Amino acid sequence: MSSTLVTGARVLGGEPTDLLLTDGRIAAVGPGLSAEGAEVVDATGLVALPGLVDLHTHLREPGREDAETVETGTQAAARGGFTAVFAMANTFPVADTAGVVEQVKRLGDEAGWAEVRPVGAVTVGLAGRQLAELGAMADSAAGVRVFSDDGHCVSDAVLMRRALEYVKAFDGVIAQHAQEPRLTEDAQMNEGTVSAVLGLRGWPSVAEEAVIARDVLLADHVGSRLHVCHVSTAGSVEILRWAKARGVQVTAEVTPHHLLLTDELARSYDPVYKVNPPLRTQADVEAVREGLADGTIDIVATDHAPHPLEDKDCEWAAAAMGMTGLETALSVVQHAMVDTGLLTWAQVADRMSAAPARIGRLAGQGEPLAPGSAANLVLVDPAARWTVDPAQMATSGRNSPFRGMDLPGRVVATVLRGRPTVLDSHLVRSTP
Repeated sequence: MSSTLVTGARVLGGEPTDLLLTDGRIAAVGPGLSAEGAEVVDATGLVALPGLVDLHTHLREPGREDAETVETGTQAAARGGFTAVFAMANTFPVADTAGVVEQVKRLGDEAGWAEVRPVGAVTVGLAGRQLAELGAMADSAAGVRVFSDDGHCVSDAVLMRRALEYVKAFDGVIAQHAQEPRLTEDAQMNEGTVSAVLGLRGWPSVAEEAVIARDVLLADHVGSRLHVCHVSTAGSVEILRWAKARGVQVTAEVTPHHLLLTDELARSYDPVYKVNPPLRTQADVEAVREGLADGTIDIVATDHAPHPLEDKDCEWAAAAMGMTGLETALSVVQHAMVDTGLLTWAQVADRMSAAPARIGRLAGQGEPLAPGSAANLVLVDPAARWTVDPAQMATSGRNSPFRGMDLPGRVVATVLRGRPTVLDSHLVRSTP
């Protein structure tokens, strides 16, 4: 048997204890476990969390390998503490058939850095006119349960209703990119004081909020599961709070960048800060933090969106929208939510592991660090600090909005089914 003994780890930030990992599972948890025959990893002072799960990652492959590949994207995920990622469907070709989603899953299995679960498109070619092969993708070897046209809104209410009805048959969920297209034509950034000063076309909050309001009513009417991608406004949080109080089956996510950054950064005209939905105001940042803390927003999802240099190193109006996020997510959450007292480490484990696995119906991920669970875990040094340098990252994308920032918390080990995908060598105390 292959065994690893993790000693002195603070599980969910609690008291130090040991974890014995054997043949891909957690065999025992408790102080003073025997190290006989096991590789020993000294986790003194480290926080142990279940392996992180990202419900919203753009791996770009197939078709845009110039931006990212499944190999480089999942290696970045491992460095960020993720043991599973959900790969969005806006590839070339679009992941709207069983064949494409099976290809993405196979690429993830071959890379081996993290479990890859494909997200299927809601509509053919993300065009918003005809439902894609939802049932075929669900029945495929990829076992798709999350469907999204992310990057595009399913703006047709009838089509959205039909999609919600369809996925009920196999307990699927529609993940909506909430953006009313007519209200955001040629929009460049958040509509507000900064956009007026800069002379850039504004992207109003109501463009997001109107779609969320419509869709929670549709989900309530149909009795189906709805997930709202990258919530960014205070108004969206209030609509979600109302919907949950009503009993609607709705979940929602917020990105690390919307937890920390504001539209003031656009004053630099640096396209690294151009993203969909746009960075909002400080009041919106405070509202989404509160929503994440009180459970109105269920999870943190990175919306990791790498781009080749030429798509970002240009004038603002021509630049692609999107930011990388896998390797910085946990540090940003620690900075914005843990160090401010808004979340405990146990709540971080819920928002970044258990809840996204549950929403995505991903078995074997997000499980508590207890005997019998799959040995998927991350060790983080909460006292460490590091300066973000995109050139040192595993992702092919260099478009990190956190470049040059000093952030807390450093992932020092990531374990996937008992096998380290990331492991600082100084942690290994002995190998009998």
